[in-house]
Amino acid sequence: MDNGRELIEALIQVSHEKGIDKEVIFEAIEASLVSACKKHFGSTANVRVVVDRETGEYIVLAVKTVVENVTDDIAEISLADARKINSKYELEDTVEIKLKPGKFGRISAQTAKQVVVQKFREAERENLYNEYIGKLNHVITGIVQRADRRNIIINIGNMEAFIPIQEQIQRENYDFNRRLRVFVLEVKQTSKGPIVNVSRTHPELLKSLFEQEVPEVGDGTVEIKSVVRDAGNRSKVAVYTKHPHVDPIGSCVGQHGQRVNAISSELNNEKIDIVNWSSDPKAYIAAALSPSKVTQVAVDEATHMAHVVVPDNQLSLAIGKEGLNARLAARLTGWKIEIQSESQAKDTDFLVFSGSEVTVEAEKTAELETAYANFYEEPAAEVVATEMQAEVADDEYYDDEYYDDEYYDDEYYDDEYYDDEYYEAEEPGATNSDA
Repeated sequence: MDNGRELIEALIQVSHEKGIDKEVIFEAIEASLVSACKKHFGSTANVRVVVDRETGEYIVLAVKTVVENVTDDIAEISLADARKINSKYELEDTVEIKLKPGKFGRISAQTAKQVVVQKFREAERENLYNEYIGKLNHVITGIVQRADRRNIIINIGNMEAFIPIQEQIQRENYDFNRRLRVFVLEVKQTSKGPIVNVSRTHPELLKSLFEQEVPEVGDGTVEIKSVVRDAGNRSKVAVYTKHPHVDPIGSCVGQHGQRVNAISSELNNEKIDIVNWSSDPKAYIAAALSPSKVTQVAVDEATHMAHVVVPDNQLSLAIGKEGLNARLAARLTGWKIEIQSESQAKDTDFLVFSGSEVTVEAEKTAELETAYANFYEEPAAEVVATEMQAEVADDEYYDDEYYDDEYYDDEYYDDEYYDDEYYEAEEPGATNSDA
């Protein structure tokens, strides 16, 4: 077997092992030979290397300029010597003289090796960058390797990624060899190779997990309109569907809560509230305050303020621990929300916004009737809307196992955390969502 064929086979093997295009390897070899020539003949040498892509044979050519009187043997050749090669050469022409690479010394060979290694490293870095820039804003799986002072380092295949401290879930244990899913937040190229930063707190991570876990979300039947998170504690997800026979909340929760529980487990048992999205801000705000029940909602479009009334025994639940439930609802809907109990709102103008007082249950019923009628292009009886409401809230999806008293007990939402002194506005016009 000749040397050229051995070279070609070696290049193919390296190309497969390193994932580097064969043309890049050819160019690296040519560049290495050029460096070796300049090391051997001097830095001013003008050389060109040609490697045959089919046979693997290569030649090294010294490029010289034809002059009348030679002052630089490396870069120039006399007219007489040039015409010994070809009688047609004239002054100022360039002559390519074939060199023998075997004459290169140890230092030249070492220089060639360094150039090839450097080219390979650059190609590998470029390949890694191109691979992971394509995964930007996507969810990938990694394995925890170690932790430094601020970052968690995970293995994501053929390189490592970093979870910065601000992207870590508080109180989550990143044990060695733990497998977890992360959101690719940033991919940047550096002189030492690409750096990948990932997140465990980004709202898009939760959205992507629903797309992977819930087929109806993955195929677009159910649409996730909005996601907000207090990572590791609580999240709210607003869902919507155009299909009246599909229950968007039930699809995401799954039978006996299997789907949402799997996602919650992946996120360090983060509590997830799934609510119906609505184009009507009053119905949307009422849903966003889940798991509390809402009696009435009034909105002021001019100030983007919503006043909400809840039963007396639901006030702590509506506000949430340290105001978390109310804050997440405000972020989810984009409205400033102020909440009062029925006894607090009684005999006041709390709900009056230019006559915009609304009974939530009546609004929900009307919305369901309209959606059903539009889908079938025919009037819908009141009993139909009632049946749809019953289907959305049936026991299969909202059984006691998922929304039991232990989960939302009085100890977790007691009056010690949500008394009137804590939650009252600090100044006129302040909202409880700002608490």
